[in-house]
Amino acid sequence: MSTTHSTHPPSPPTMMHSSSSSGARPQDGAQPRPAPQRFNPVRLMQAPSVLILLAWMIVPLAMTIYFSVNRYNLMAPDQTGFVGLENYAFLLQDPAFWPSIGNTALLIGSVLAISVIGGTLLAVLFDQPFRGRGIARLLVIGPFFVMPTVAALIWKNMIMHPVYGMLAFVMRHLGLEPIDWLAEYPMLSVIIIVAWQWIPFAFLILLTALQSLDSDQKEAAQLDGAGPVRIFFYIVLPHLKRAITVVIMIETIFLLSVFAEIFTTTAGGPGTATTNLTFLVYAIGLQQFDIGIASAGGIFAVVLANIVSFFLVRMLARNLKGANEK
Repeated sequence: MSTTHSTHPPSPPTMMHSSSSSGARPQDGAQPRPAPQRFNPVRLMQAPSVLILLAWMIVPLAMTIYFSVNRYNLMAPDQTGFVGLENYAFLLQDPAFWPSIGNTALLIGSVLAISVIGGTLLAVLFDQPFRGRGIARLLVIGPFFVMPTVAALIWKNMIMHPVYGMLAFVMRHLGLEPIDWLAEYPMLSVIIIVAWQWIPFAFLILLTALQSLDSDQKEAAQLDGAGPVRIFFYIVLPHLKRAITVVIMIETIFLLSVFAEIFTTTAGGPGTATTNLTFLVYAIGLQQFDIGIASAGGIFAVVLANIVSFFLVRMLARNLKGANEK
């Protein structure tokens, strides 16, 4: 009697998973859920300041936009109403608008060139040790603390005046005919006055940056036979690159709104020779009493300032990024 035995493969052991845990584990490749953010009381404390700052900026801007699309003349207050882009079109057709844009660009470019070059040379000069350096630095910085109106009056009546001015006195003693600077060279005169005020600012920033330059680099270059000119172009200027960018950015933003120097010296003239965009907005708003067109000019100025600031901030960020990568 034979018996047959059926052989079956053994079944694999089973794994028991407890479902009483806090939850199923995430599968491979699945992103974990972000942890819920806790309430931050610091943000609540910052909210009033942020709201005040937003209201401080948004309310005047909103009112300017509102007036720029409405007819509002102080000489005819009863004639109001929505006009759309009519104020902007009238401003673009104003014969003084495009010259004011050109004068603004000329003023900013010239003052930047003079202040950056002059500030760099003064910073290199005053970085050298000499007797009375502290007093000399104070004298160089002094013009930056003079109010724009006072500076314009000093240059107009004490320096550039064709009869009583210092330049006229010097020219007469040299046998030359005095020059009426504000009448014959109005834009050049305004550029000189504004640059005189802003050279000290560039000097301060660049001198501070220059003092952070390691003296070992200069000494090593001198040991290798490099002269002062090579040291300036290959060591000093590359070190001042970021500081020069900061000077250009800050000065450009402030030079877009130059007004007191022009109002005090030339009043935008002769004709429109020294009328920049800021003075044009003043002339339309407070001399012609047309608030609507003046508000349109203000919006143009805001757009222009934001465009310039955008490119300047990108340039500064690129320089800072390059410096960090090094």
